[in-house]
Amino acid sequence: MHNTLFVHASPHGKHALGYRLAQKILAEETARNSNVGLIERDLVAAPLSPLTHHYSSALLSHNIGDRVNTALSESEQLIRELEQSNRLLIALPMHNFSVPAALKLWIDHVVRINRTFIVSEGKQGLLHDRPTTVLVSAGGMLQGDNPQPDFLTPYLTLILNTIGIRDVHFVYLQGLVFGETAIAKAWQQAQTTLIEAGVLTNDVSSI
Repeated sequence: MHNTLFVHASPHGKHALGYRLAQKILAEETARNSNVGLIERDLVAAPLSPLTHHYSSALLSHNIGDRVNTALSESEQLIRELEQSNRLLIALPMHNFSVPAALKLWIDHVVRINRTFIVSEGKQGLLHDRPTTVLVSAGGMLQGDNPQPDFLTPYLTLILNTIGIRDVHFVYLQGLVFGETAIAKAWQQAQTTLIEAGVLTNDVSSI
């Protein structure tokens, strides 16, 4: 069974442009292969619990008891979703030049020492690699002649590499605050990028 883990973190939910583009990717994937499962994690509609001192203490504990299992249960569920998937699709907005808080919390749950990485001459990821597409929505321009600062791309790349995921490709929906024409252009350019990467096969569609 081929499983795609779809993680999305936009306050706009299903109305977000990144979410809509992700749905196009998933629809094509299902059309090509009916033996495809979907694991979906909506980080806004179902917010994750913040990390507490119980979580931190559990990481340092050598005794795996009920208290430790409870403290790490949410983290464990999120990691299992990654382990059960063969493909990762992330749709997120850029907030203040980096990842939104909802995704940062997901990162803090899944990047876990001795579970998704070990320390041996640097950090070594324990998860298997898989094709990963990251759809980034931004009000400003991230590429071109005068791009805004972008800490999201290098940071998320490093995070995914740390847990063993290296086949990572970013696609940008940029300039979304500049009106309907700019939004339509961003939508078409993102689709073209995905077609060139072999992620999409259909012709470019309008919004």
